[in-house]
Amino acid sequence: MTSDYEIHPIGYVESPLADPAAAPKQGVEGAPEATLVFRPEMAEGLADLAAGDEVWVLTWLHKARRDVLAVHPRDDPATPLTGVFSTRSQDRPNPVGLHRVRVVAVGGTRVRVRDLEAVDGTPVVDVKPVIGGGR
Repeated sequence: MTSDYEIHPIGYVESPLADPAAAPKQGVEGAPEATLVFRPEMAEGLADLAAGDEVWVLTWLHKARRDVLAVHPRDDPATPLTGVFSTRSQDRPNPVGLHRVRVVAVGGTRVRVRDLEAVDGTPVVDVKPVIGGGR
């Protein structure tokens, strides 16, 4: 088994959020609208996205710590330490972010979304449609 993998960002997040510590823990907890800015060569992949669509955005949480294996959920020291794989903590060995967002508008390689708690400059690594089920 190989231990080397590569992820190539397909775009990045433009957001008024700059500090991960000040960002909401989840997008539905007050995240401002943000824009996913895709590399020009990704345009064909965006062709069928439309306002109103719900998608999963996978990001690389580039400001996260990668040496953390246990956290106090929601950064609340009153909660017991919990293994990161049982939490949504951004700090983890491979800081892949998973964000359920709603598309507000699509214009070329720019996709406006709501409920995205990622900070400005966060690399986008994939987008997938939400299939069935509620939040």
